[in-house]
Amino acid sequence: MAWRSHGKTNLELVNNLEKNGIIKSARVKQAMTSIDRADFISISPYDDRPQGISCNATISAPHMHAEALEALEPKLNENAKVLDVGSGSGYLTACFAKMVGVGGKAVGIEHMGELVKKSIENIRKSNSDLLDSGRLEIYEGDGRRGFLPESPYDAIHVGAAAPTLPTELIRQLKVGGRIIVPVGTTSQEFLQIDRISETETKMTKLLDVIYVPLTDKTYQLNRFD
Repeated sequence: MAWRSHGKTNLELVNNLEKNGIIKSARVKQAMTSIDRADFISISPYDDRPQGISCNATISAPHMHAEALEALEPKLNENAKVLDVGSGSGYLTACFAKMVGVGGKAVGIEHMGELVKKSIENIRKSNSDLLDSGRLEIYEGDGRRGFLPESPYDAIHVGAAAPTLPTELIRQLKVGGRIIVPVGTTSQEFLQIDRISETETKMTKLLDVIYVPLTDKTYQLNRFD
């Protein structure tokens, strides 16, 4: 049913995601309602499908954004800190910023400088306050290494498929924190990893998925050549 959640407006899309059982939390619904996808993609922004953006990058389908927000919702409390690896268009990073409130912080890390600039422009269309307040920041860098200056994090989202478990990112979680990440190459699983203690984690499979690979800048720019 997720793929049938298309809408003619942002609100209709969000309502359809709720009706089809993808959105369950009122907080997730509020965040996705408040961030208009049309600010982040100009063609068919309310279709429930992944779409290409510049630099051979992809914005995930809305139902996958909803799945990510739902999985991390228990950790996206007021004053929480969240890292968005491969922040791309900036859409999901903005949703995270809404959910962690005025005392929280959402950090995006994106290795394509063009996307960093564009994502900030996208967010400024309707949500400049998130940037001006310091509640949302986006940096250019290799997300596979996380972003140490703002660590540790209550939540981490990875928007591309890591070939193996991303141990460096897991180390940047707080105890009690949660990361969600697609893992695999030809076959991928969307995994939830909770950091129970300094030495113990718990892994839960959420879904079978197909994501673009979490890789370096050169590979990404040439992967369709």
